[in-house]
Amino acid sequence: MEDYKLSSKINELKYKEPKRKILFNMTKAFLVGGLICSVGETIFVIINKWVDKDNANNYTILFVILIASILTSLSLYDKIGQFAGCGSIIPITGFANSITSSAMEAKSEGLVLGVLNNVFRLAGSVIVVSILCGVFSGLIRYIGVIING
Repeated sequence: MEDYKLSSKINELKYKEPKRKILFNMTKAFLVGGLICSVGETIFVIINKWVDKDNANNYTILFVILIASILTSLSLYDKIGQFAGCGSIIPITGFANSITSSAMEAKSEGLVLGVLNNVFRLAGSVIVVSILCGVFSGLIRYIGVIING
């Protein structure tokens, strides 16, 4: 009897839940993510006129992180994120946004105990997952090389 009541409550809540505009939200995310990538590519093309390709890649990443951090500090990146959803979480810009926002929240606690502690708390988990993914993909490739000779 209890399961029936719980099931009917869940169905009632699902019925009252507003319909999501999935296609519209996906389109916004795609367009904003594409725009962010286009800005990055434009920066790369401009920088590549003065330096070689490897250095242009590094400078492009630096500028994209700088732009995302500045937009976060001006509270503009959050508005972009609210509009675009996951389209604004392109890996570099989303990571720069999360690091900058956590540093801004903790600045009242001081530089070392506040800012650095919170920045590394957030960045630490991302870095650990990245390293583990690199290790596992390297092991898979190594095993593939051993098997294939």
